[in-house]
Amino acid sequence: MEFVDTHCHLQFDNYEANREAVYRAAMAAKVKRMICVGTSLLDSHKACHYAYVTDGVWAAAGVHPHEAAEFLDDPASAEKLAQLLKNPKVVAAGEIGLDYYKSRTPKDIQEKAFRAQLEIGLQTGLPFSFHVRDAWSDFWRILDDYQDVKGVVHSFSSGTKQLDTALGRGLYIGLNGIMTFTRDEAQLEAARQVPLDKLVLETDAPFLTPAPNRNEVCEPKHTAVTAEFLAKLRGQSIEELSAATTENAVRLFGL
Repeated sequence: MEFVDTHCHLQFDNYEANREAVYRAAMAAKVKRMICVGTSLLDSHKACHYAYVTDGVWAAAGVHPHEAAEFLDDPASAEKLAQLLKNPKVVAAGEIGLDYYKSRTPKDIQEKAFRAQLEIGLQTGLPFSFHVRDAWSDFWRILDDYQDVKGVVHSFSSGTKQLDTALGRGLYIGLNGIMTFTRDEAQLEAARQVPLDKLVLETDAPFLTPAPNRNEVCEPKHTAVTAEFLAKLRGQSIEELSAATTENAVRLFGL
């Protein structure tokens, strides 16, 4: 039995002092593969480097909506991202998308950066790791302007309406520690209804540590904790959930 953490940030400075120990703890918890996801061009470089020197780790390169203005201000950003996406250990473009939750980045700037990255990513054939927070209507409006988009809605925490919309577009659903501590029954119902062949696991480490470990910094090892919770929530064995989500991650990202 093994797990795949399809979205973490081990390249962050949070792990500077103990990154190797965190990696070993993940392997001990049967999290045998991890994808480190970039949030800016510089951060994506760090993710690529860490993936290059570490077995069982891959990277995603992209610019988070909070960093959209910086991306657009650099006239060379499109070429820089295109080059990052050619890295042999880069398996996705992301995390990209829209975030209207207490965001200081104007919506039009977010949309422009999102579209630019979609167009760059589509040329590679790679899947996307999408970040969507309080921006569903604009996200779907933009996405529907493009064809052959594949990827995952990272950190999904909405209800069945958005779940059905995502599934209708062929997207995968990434679930993490939020499910273990949310009190929103609509979110839990959506988690129950994600088809097994469209579900992938993630942590978003160092964020969103699952219960009962909320006082700890989130690590890839916590993928197993979330998996245990989801297996009980969905009425499945942990072995079934592990096998399916690992197969899905391999299929989507080509690990």
